[in-house]
Amino acid sequence: MFGLEQVNAIEGEATTEEEYFSALQSAINSLHAWRMQGSMGRAMMGAIEDGKCMLARSSTRDFYGNRIPSRSEVDEGTKGSRGYVVEHSGEAWAAMLDVVS
Repeated sequence: MFGLEQVNAIEGEATTEEEYFSALQSAINSLHAWRMQGSMGRAMMGAIEDGKCMLARSSTRDFYGNRIPSRSEVDEGTKGSRGYVVEHSGEAWAAMLDVVS
């Protein structure tokens, strides 16, 4: 569940890479974080582009009304998909993200 603990981890209190990206994945999965300040959206998109996080299981809209697709709406192996994360960060990393709520 995305909350204050995850926001704090994203904004500099994370102690490990796993903690930081798990907090970002939780933010992505919550769908609400896309409506937060610009730096949060940029951090989430950067993690998706770098293959450290994947899109949520449901689509949503950002602060400006732009549609954010779900991971099942993008082609497997492209940015935002589980396959892209596996390619860039490994199966173990993708499996860790799969259990983030």
